[in-house]
Amino acid sequence: MRAYQGVRQQTTPVWFMRQAGRSLPEYRELRVGTRMLDACLNPELASEITLQPVRRHGVDAAIFFSDIVIPLRLAGVDVDIVAGKGPVLGKPIRTAADVAELTSIDPASLDATVFAPIAEAVGRTIAGLETIGAGDTPLIGFAGAPFTLAAYLVEGGPSKDHIRARTLMHADPDAWAALMDWTADVTGAFLRAEVLAGASAAQLFDSWAGALSLDDYTRYAAPASARALGHVRDLAYPVTAAGAAAGAAGAAGEADGAAGTRNVPIVHFGVGTGELLTAMRDVGADVVGIDYRVPLDEASRRLGHTVPVQGNIDPAILDAPWPVLEAHVLDVLERGKSAPSHVLNLGHGVPPETDPAALTRLVEFVHGL
Repeated sequence: MRAYQGVRQQTTPVWFMRQAGRSLPEYRELRVGTRMLDACLNPELASEITLQPVRRHGVDAAIFFSDIVIPLRLAGVDVDIVAGKGPVLGKPIRTAADVAELTSIDPASLDATVFAPIAEAVGRTIAGLETIGAGDTPLIGFAGAPFTLAAYLVEGGPSKDHIRARTLMHADPDAWAALMDWTADVTGAFLRAEVLAGASAAQLFDSWAGALSLDDYTRYAAPASARALGHVRDLAYPVTAAGAAAGAAGAAGEADGAAGTRNVPIVHFGVGTGELLTAMRDVGADVVGIDYRVPLDEASRRLGHTVPVQGNIDPAILDAPWPVLEAHVLDVLERGKSAPSHVLNLGHGVPPETDPAALTRLVEFVHGL
């Protein structure tokens, strides 16, 4: 959390996107007979899956086990995860009439009752971290960005170019705006529910923003991402003088040791978004996640060397011989020094074929530096 707040730490913290899931044999065993979205909405399962990589790898953060389409499912949208394909919608949203029908579902109806399984899973996870001796390990809340959700809704499932979504964006800007406002409020409410239940930070994940030009992102996607983050922007937590001093003691440089409050840190990550980094920061992010395509020092330069960065180990190198992975990690860490602070992560998610031992060794290596 201190690194997310821009205070460089003596040891670079490390966690991995998709660390909870397919790469772990204990996850695959636990999931037998349970569909993906059902597992996400089962508090006991979701909590245990979130804890598994903390228990195995000793990572510095837990990421809440969920899926970006869970808010859609909770809103009553017919969506499921199809093995080998991804999210599939029962009825794609292709016309203004489709948008009007969908947006007749009031996001305000997603209240504490609807989000009860999420809140319970977060609570169980925080208690579970204490139980396994990782009570100081923060839990990061997770939600999909409005554009990615809208793209799935319009395409009806995964797409290589999101041509239908981009067509609706230009052909009917009013319908598109209504759709984006709706997805922003639904996913924003989901993210807020996670933080109110106890998550220490919030990450907005935009899988498909890289399909957009900078102009299209700025005009047609960024306002909705800002609206989504507005659901958590006001959330803060108290900091005592003793707690602030303890945080400062772990920093490599000077830190503010005064008591007060701090905003819950917001991380914004997108895939293929090297040309969008400043726009993604400007929607209200405290930290920008960088995918593996842009070196961290170049990403930091584009961000004016003013924003903490997260990333960006290439997932393809995880199963390379150790000397290759070690050299790559050292290079990423060195480039990360150009930012105010750095949280080591992947430039996308953990591939399902990854040897878990490689992740454990990587964490131990970084902690030993």
